[in-house]
Amino acid sequence: MADIIINGGEAQEKKSSAESYELLFYLGERPARSPLTSAEAFLKAAISFKGQVVKATWIERGGRTIDPTIYTGLLGTAFTCLRTYESTGNETDLLLCSEIVDSCAVVAESWNRHVTFLCGRGGVYALGAVAAKYRDDHERLELFLNLFYEVAQEKALPVGPEEGGFGMAYELMYGRVGFLWAALFINKHIGEGTVDMSILMPIVDAVLAGGRVGASHSGWPLMYQFHGTRYWGAAHGLAGIMQVLLHFPLPHREDVDDVKGTLRYMIGHRFFHSGNYPSSEGNGRDKLVQWSHGAGGMAITLCKASQVFPEDMEFRTAAIDAGEVVRKRGLSKKVGLYDGLAGNAYAFLSLYRLTGERIYADRAKGFASILYQNVHKLALASPASFHPYSLFQGLAGAACLMFDLANPQSARFPGYEL
Repeated sequence: MADIIINGGEAQEKKSSAESYELLFYLGERPARSPLTSAEAFLKAAISFKGQVVKATWIERGGRTIDPTIYTGLLGTAFTCLRTYESTGNETDLLLCSEIVDSCAVVAESWNRHVTFLCGRGGVYALGAVAAKYRDDHERLELFLNLFYEVAQEKALPVGPEEGGFGMAYELMYGRVGFLWAALFINKHIGEGTVDMSILMPIVDAVLAGGRVGASHSGWPLMYQFHGTRYWGAAHGLAGIMQVLLHFPLPHREDVDDVKGTLRYMIGHRFFHSGNYPSSEGNGRDKLVQWSHGAGGMAITLCKASQVFPEDMEFRTAAIDAGEVVRKRGLSKKVGLYDGLAGNAYAFLSLYRLTGERIYADRAKGFASILYQNVHKLALASPASFHPYSLFQGLAGAACLMFDLANPQSARFPGYEL
């Protein structure tokens, strides 16, 4: 980045100088030498951010839970503590994660609206089960898995459109694939088959069927609506839905072709001059470059598509192209994963894992360095509704990014990559 020196004092990336200056001038500062020069420095920054998050969301509130979600609520603090444990092996963080999950679970008992990982009971029970597994607490593991299985009995989850199954959304944050992601999270951390495919594949089939009906007479293989809008992005639209479907064994050639075809349609209909992606179908505003809408989230989904379909080089090429959009336009004036610097940095980390090219890890570190040096000014510039310590809008997401930058090869976007 612009005069930001990383990796032991060696200047790594010069091409992004204009973008770096753009944000730094906005902040009223000049580029400076980054203090994040090693894995140990990123780890130290992550632990510092995590401590601030725990203090603000847990200690100062006396353990009270108002918002139990991973997205903007207290469960995001628990997720960050789990990430801390995974990085440091500190049992205190694992215990704190469990305590926070228990507090969220009490609220979740009467909270029946959503079943997803990011914004519903699925996240509470999935995270609780994983924390119990790491603690060798078999009793609580069984408790949380049973609660998760109860969520899986939600009748709307596997209902296809031919049965009137348009009542439950399909997208990541509030819909069916958000539940599927929670199950994938459990299976990754506890063991394949913990949540059996006999439970999950009927939901996958319902998602595919709903997409086909939603795309009828439109030219798309698959299409979905959320609150009447055909979103393209990771949070509410096609990118997020395709990301989750790519994790499942699609038994029929038609299913594979429709997932591939949907991604190809998106690639073919991105903005011609910039290479960015529309936030929704028919929206001509080429403005948003972030995880939730635009090239930030698409880069990660296309990286996954390239891993699943390595013979289709177009997905790899499109992922790299989306990364270039993030490099040029992704210096957000916000902090978090949803629409900020932390989320866009993860696009580079996905590209680093896909290509093995160090330049992408360096770009992620450059974005993280700007975030680290200006985190409080970025927070002050955010709207009043901003959740400054949350996982997806605030400091907890930045903490997870710093942990991942200490070991970029194992980096995963929270709640999106496995």
